[in-house]
Amino acid sequence: MLRGMRKASSNWLGKTIMAVVMGVLIISFGIWGIADIFRGFGQSTLAKVGHTEISLNEFRQIYTDRMQQIGRQFGRPLTSEQARAFGLDRQVLQQTIAEATLDEEARRLGLGVSDDEIRRMIMNDPNFKGAAGNFDAQRFQAMIRNFGYTEQRYTAEQRKVSVRRQITGTIGAGLEPSKTMIDALSRYQNEQRSIEFVKLDAAQAGTIDPPSPEALAAYFEDHKVQFRAPEYRKIAFVVISPEEIGKWTDVSDDDAKKVFEQRKDRLGAPEKRQVHQLVFPTVEEAQAARTRLAGGTSFEDLAKERGLNAADADLGLVTKSAILDPAVADAAFALPAGEISQPVQGRFGVALVKVDKIEPGAEANYANLAGDIKREIAAERARAKVAELRDKMEDERGGGSSVIEAAQKLGLAAVTIEAVDRSGRAPSGQPVAGIPQGLDVVSQAFNSDVGVDNDPISFRGGYVWYDVLGITPSRERSLDEVRDQVEARWRQDQITTKLRAKATEIVQKLEQGAKLADEAAAINAKVESAAGFKREDTPAGVPSSLVAAAFRAAKDGVGQTPGAGGEVIIFRVTDIVDPPVDLASDTIAKLRESLDRSLTDEQVASYVNKLENDIGTTINQAAFAQVTGANQ
Repeated sequence: MLRGMRKASSNWLGKTIMAVVMGVLIISFGIWGIADIFRGFGQSTLAKVGHTEISLNEFRQIYTDRMQQIGRQFGRPLTSEQARAFGLDRQVLQQTIAEATLDEEARRLGLGVSDDEIRRMIMNDPNFKGAAGNFDAQRFQAMIRNFGYTEQRYTAEQRKVSVRRQITGTIGAGLEPSKTMIDALSRYQNEQRSIEFVKLDAAQAGTIDPPSPEALAAYFEDHKVQFRAPEYRKIAFVVISPEEIGKWTDVSDDDAKKVFEQRKDRLGAPEKRQVHQLVFPTVEEAQAARTRLAGGTSFEDLAKERGLNAADADLGLVTKSAILDPAVADAAFALPAGEISQPVQGRFGVALVKVDKIEPGAEANYANLAGDIKREIAAERARAKVAELRDKMEDERGGGSSVIEAAQKLGLAAVTIEAVDRSGRAPSGQPVAGIPQGLDVVSQAFNSDVGVDNDPISFRGGYVWYDVLGITPSRERSLDEVRDQVEARWRQDQITTKLRAKATEIVQKLEQGAKLADEAAAINAKVESAAGFKREDTPAGVPSSLVAAAFRAAKDGVGQTPGAGGEVIIFRVTDIVDPPVDLASDTIAKLRESLDRSLTDEQVASYVNKLENDIGTTINQAAFAQVTGANQ
């Protein structure tokens, strides 16, 4: 429908008709209040905090960025269902509302940050500094673009963050954990336990006879939902990113050599000199000091006479650009090694300069730097090409072209995935091929529909356009389709049931005084042990469920816990060590810092919660469900 409307409005007559139609619709919406376009919650508003609105697009961008970040950590895209299962949707909503609340309070208090301060913060951010330790504008642009930011959006976001920190820093000032709290938490974290344990697996379950047809059919009926075929979607997408477009081998040597010649002085290793300097109020004092130096008095002795130490007179082994005073720099790099300069009129007085050692500079070598230069040129060209192709792609999409049609017109390679479920798997159960790692196109497709004109996804400094081409609904499978899977699941359940019964029997014997070694020998199992582990440790061969269970039991206590792959583990706690607390140790210092942060976070959370209640917060649940896929 949308594409039909676009095609209809592609000429002047169609545009005139569509303008009249849309004008009538807007007027009627205003009269009848359809979708609250002019009051209350508009379709584009997700939440309100006081007078601040959180737009639907703004929240979608934040939520999508967060899902992609977590997807990159997992090494595969995060689906909408997984995100909601982790509670990511509510976490991002709460965080966004909290930030809007602080922004609203900042406006009420009249807080702000100057442009100069924002510029200073960005230029001092170590993430944006190059190899020489200085702010690198190209690195800055590349990094923020990789995370989907423009310079204006990033600067605006940093301004908000800075003001929020003014408020939260004031709220958390002066908080300090008590010694009792530190002592209790230290003992909790550093308590150590030792255990002996036995793993029961399929070998201890005994023989499992095949199920009868009736038993298998009954099991399938009881667990039919577990074998249901998921919904599949056919999708097409095209990626336009610097990584896809820029190939460093496509840059010619001529182009690279031109850039090399322009930067040759900066690319080489500059000359360095060991420089000493003494500053005097007048030329006469400086000249008198030079005479004494020529007579054998050392720079160090003169420095001591003037109340300075050796480090005050030694500028170190430095490049010319590292010396702040240009006159002193010129004098130092004009002297032969071992000589003392004539008095030099500098910014801070009259200086005497001595050079002790000279390290010659190394001229830049094109052969060593060609690869880096070509990659840099290719990346710059690719960024320009991405912007050009983005505009062309949007024009094609605006004219009614599908992703595949637009890609063909622009000479781009579109990828078509015939069938994929929400978890990114094909009907075979294997992960689908062809989707770049970290690209969250599957969950986005499951939040869309056939024929919807979707917004592009920000990805690796570029964009991804996608279409949903078809939907295969979820359905119930017949027993014949999944017989092997059902029988395997039935068998595993039978094994687990037998192992739990066996474990319960052994635990009862241990509680009555039996030895774990004897019980293990009776069932042909091996006794293993783990010693001196803490709550957060992961000893080799000890699953996390066993570590947690061991810390729930008393000394000499016994129990059972599930293991990996259907195992059941029987254990006994053989020792508990409660180490003393050293309040002066580095470990306690780190713990104190962690508690400081936790107390501050708790205090700030309480403050923000109070602000939200006082200011007034409302949420458009329908819009929230639309963005997070809860209404699918």
